[in-house]
Amino acid sequence: MTRIRFALAQLNPIVGDITGNSLAILAAVADSYARGARVIVTPEMSITGYPVDDLASSIDFIRQSDAGVRSLARRIASDGFGDAVVIVGYLSEAAETDFGGARAHNSLAVLHNGHIVATYAKRHLPNYSVFDEERVFVPGTGTLVLDLGGVTTGFLICEDLWRSDGPVAELAARDLDAVVVINASPFDTAKDESRFPLLTTRAAEFDATLVYVNAVGGQDDLVFDGDSSVLDSTGVTLLRAVRFEPATVLIDIPGSGKSSKGIELAEPTDVITPTVQNDLPDLEAIWEALVLGVRDYATKNGFPSIVLGLSGGIDSAVCAVIAADAVGAHRVFGVSMPSQYSSDGSKDDARELANTLGCHFDVQPIAELVTPFETQLGLTGVAAENIQARARGMILMSLSNQHGHLVLTTGNKSEVAVGYSTMYGDTVGGFAPLKDVFKTVVWDLARWRNTTATTRGEKPPIPVNSISKAPSAELRPDQIDQDSLPPYDVLDAILEQLVNHRHSIDAVVSAGHDRATVERIAALVAGSEWKRRQGAIGPRISRMAFGRERRLPITVRHSPELS
Repeated sequence: MTRIRFALAQLNPIVGDITGNSLAILAAVADSYARGARVIVTPEMSITGYPVDDLASSIDFIRQSDAGVRSLARRIASDGFGDAVVIVGYLSEAAETDFGGARAHNSLAVLHNGHIVATYAKRHLPNYSVFDEERVFVPGTGTLVLDLGGVTTGFLICEDLWRSDGPVAELAARDLDAVVVINASPFDTAKDESRFPLLTTRAAEFDATLVYVNAVGGQDDLVFDGDSSVLDSTGVTLLRAVRFEPATVLIDIPGSGKSSKGIELAEPTDVITPTVQNDLPDLEAIWEALVLGVRDYATKNGFPSIVLGLSGGIDSAVCAVIAADAVGAHRVFGVSMPSQYSSDGSKDDARELANTLGCHFDVQPIAELVTPFETQLGLTGVAAENIQARARGMILMSLSNQHGHLVLTTGNKSEVAVGYSTMYGDTVGGFAPLKDVFKTVVWDLARWRNTTATTRGEKPPIPVNSISKAPSAELRPDQIDQDSLPPYDVLDAILEQLVNHRHSIDAVVSAGHDRATVERIAALVAGSEWKRRQGAIGPRISRMAFGRERRLPITVRHSPELS
């Protein structure tokens, strides 16, 4: 019985940064090699970052990816690690299409002694990438199986694992010691309900150790949570990496040593105990996803700082704390923009939040900006209310232009769903941390974050009044959100079914909701698509996020009553 030390390199690549991503892989190889690893596994598309979207149609980018893998193989060998096996994900070039464009494969390459010794391309694809569905077959097998130092190992890429036919069935018919699956699997709140049951099922089908390596990091509106793991053939978790952080973790995998034609690898001389990280509670996982999404969007896109409006309300408070956790309070600029309708309590809550966080704080009253518009245009009613929001948006964007800040827009999923926002006003911003977070969950997150601070011996950052008071846009006297919307617990329960689960109006009514209310909310959702199309992106935490999984026509005469 042999044993080979595998390293799971849970990396955070940047899409398109082939040089930087290669250096990160090389650093992981050097670190794990020094600790005895001789098989180093990196995530799906680790060379290119993921998803590449229409870069998959660029012949230049595809060839840069291919060249990057070959260059990395040579560099690994020249740095003294050539006797290791390194598995990397990349974009490979296939045949030209009928239209003369490049055809790309989402592939993995096995690097050894300065060369690519084997490749494999994924068969099944997600709905958020642009790859051709053909695959590369290893001659004579239709799958990729290699003997790595006596550990007979099969290889898959992400969605290959989802279906029991195709490569899964082919590998299940082989006598394997291990199956390596490289992934860029994005976070959502139901991920653990599907990921580990699937891994357990597949490990049993393969009757082999399952090595699952996942990417970590934010990429536009996706957040990859890591959670790389190793399970034995009975489904027992042998190793589990930290979530939402880069990590390189090690495990020794035994092999039968049946093959005599494998790649020779040195066995480790010591014994290690792999770590099994505890899972995160739901609210903590959501918070970490939002923080990572904001951090990587800001840093990967070169923003030196973040600016947002501080109204004293719950949404802006939670966004401010997320931003501070993401990039540090010293890089967060909060702006209070009171109007004649802003209560003293709201202004005080905004200042208290900033003082507790330690972020920058400025007060920019809007009355003198609003009055000329109201006077010249004769604005009243909703038009007069909205000009206040637009004045605030102008202030934030002007500060962004002047100082290079990333503007956060603070609207939540409940508001985004029903269009409870002012275009070019409170929708202004480059990133929307709460875009996929219902209002009731925003409150839950605020309470959780305050409790966490107390546990750490810190002052809770979010003022109690921001959590407890009735939400209000404060655009007219005594205004509260419930003047225009159902109570948020009712609204969110309806939206959860209409939006996240795509249930019909009849089904939602059958679940116990008032028909008139459900029909009204359905009409608001349908009629607000034009706003959503123009809104900022934000971290996806559900399986039905606006802008990625859920899009409605803007111009449409479909009646929601017929849903």
